[in-house]
This record gives sequence, C-alpha cells and structure tokens, in this order.
Amino acid sequence: GASEEAAPPVQQSFMVPKKEINVVSDMAKWKRSQAYADYMGFILTLNEGVRGKKLTCEYKVSEPIEKLVALLNTLDRWIDETPPVDQPSRFGNKAFRTWYAKLDQEAEKLVSAVIPKHLADAAPEVAVYLKESVGNSTRIDYGTGHEAAFAAFLCCLCKIGVLRVDDQMAIVFKVFNRYLEVMRKLQKTYRMEPAGSQGVWGLDDFQFLPFIWGSSQLIDHPSLEPRHFVDEKVVNENHKDFMFLECILFITEMKTGPFAEHSNQLWNISAVQTWSKVNQGLIRMYKAECLEKFPVIQHFKFGSLLPIQPVTS
Repeated sequence: GASEEAAPPVQQSFMVPKKEINVVSDMAKWKRSQAYADYMGFILTLNEGVRGKKLTCEYKVSEPIEKLVALLNTLDRWIDETPPVDQPSRFGNKAFRTWYAKLDQEAEKLVSAVIPKHLADAAPEVAVYLKESVGNSTRIDYGTGHEAAFAAFLCCLCKIGVLRVDDQMAIVFKVFNRYLEVMRKLQKTYRMEPAGSQGVWGLDDFQFLPFIWGSSQLIDHPSLEPRHFVDEKVVNENHKDFMFLECILFITEMKTGPFAEHSNQLWNISAVQTWSKVNQGLIRMYKAECLEKFPVIQHFKFGSLLPIQPVTS
C-alpha cells in the first residue's frame, strides 16, 4: 500500500578495506562528521519515539526485530555455557575472553542472519559495531563507549533499511532493553570493570542511553516525578514499565550504602522539577561527558555507513 515506505537507497559498496575502518583522532573532526550527526539524530529520534510510553505498552514487532532479539538470546546462552573461572583477582574474570572469542568468530554470521540476502555485503561492516558493543576483551571492561557501539550497530541497520521508522519503539523497548539485560548479566558474571568511568561523579558505571530514553518515557507521567526514583517502593512497583527505574534497581542491587553517596549525580537529578528537564539535561550531559570525551570515543569506528566526512547538508 501507499504507507509502505520505499527502502532508502543503499550505498553500492559496503566492503571497506580493513585500513579504512578508521577511529577518532581529532575531536573537532568527529563533532562535524556525518557519523556524529547520524548517530545523534538516531538517539534523538528514538528519544521522541518512546516519549510518555511504557515498556509494557503495545507496539509493532517486525521480523528484523525478532531476529535481533534472537541474536541477543544467543549471546545470553553463551554466557551460561561459559561459566566464570577460578582466579585470584575478584574483577575481570578471564572467562569473558573465551565468551568474547566466540562472538568475534561468529559476529558476521549472526549479523547475516538478521539482514536480507541482497544486503549481505553490509554484514562485515555492521558486525564491527556488534563486536565493539560488549566490552573490551583485553581489559575485561565495559562502558558507555561500548554502549554507543550498540546504538551505532542499530543505526547502521536503519541506514541500510533493515529497521524502519515504525520500528522505533521496538528498537528501544525490545532490542535495546534485551541488550541491557545481556550486558548486566555479562557485568555480573565476569565482574567487568567500568570503562572510562568517572567513579562517583559519573551517572552510572556502565550505561547512559537508558537514562535518556527512560526519562523520556516518564515525561508528563501523572504521578511519578523525578524525586520519586530514589524511593525503593516506587522503583519496586514500577520498574517493569520504565527503563530508568530498571537502571536504578540494578544500581541498588550492585551497590551498598546510601544512594546519595554511591550515585551522587543521580541523586542530584532527583531534585530536578520535571522529567522533561531531566531528559534535556541528560542529552546535554551525554554529548559533553560521553560523545565529546576522547577516552570514550577514541575507539568509535567509521566506515561507509557512519562516515567521518563532514556533514554535507
């Protein structure tokens, strides 16, 4: 019918010679790049798409969404098949390297199962982002740069037309939420170190995006205000509906002591009057603290889908 969107024109060549998958060396160039504009545009589009919506609401689930969930379920199953090993140090369990090696080996095949045959050439490039999204196997750490790689992975799938405009809610509520569950399981199972964390001054040791999208979900909520998220009872009763509260629940499970001490930044946010102000503030903070910090973004990859060239339009 007329509502079927025409698939966006696909760039002819995806096969990027290895040397051309570049990383950031110059922050100013990164902020002016097509990649930055596309990435930020993607984050903000999803931010609008989930505004005022619960995780449990009704939304369309397309076949590519189902396939992405299946991919994440596979990663989850591999964690069960790769138990932590006995080792002297508490953090950074070396079994993560075994788990990661499997992903490294299978990533292209996993991505090929999600994208249609006529786009098969895109698989190697898209798979790079998937491999980057689960943490670093040398340091056994995970942080917002890895999370950004997963968002970039989804952004690439949108750019080649696998995911569409009407997949927005499912991208956040079904795929990204499942990704978060798998990452939390990785963090717990292999006791991963936070990567590029600002410790107590950061928002969270591991994630950022679910706070942005999660605060958007809560905009104009009839009864829940930002001050409520530090209330254990409110979190327990509502976390299944709101990503933001799921994040708070995970933090309180992982950390001991007063909330104001272990999560000072979040504690401060609970004093903001409205969710819409929280949301705007988090977007500004994300740009400043994640996307514009060299240690976080230095590993970001560029290719034909997320190009380093300056924005043209």
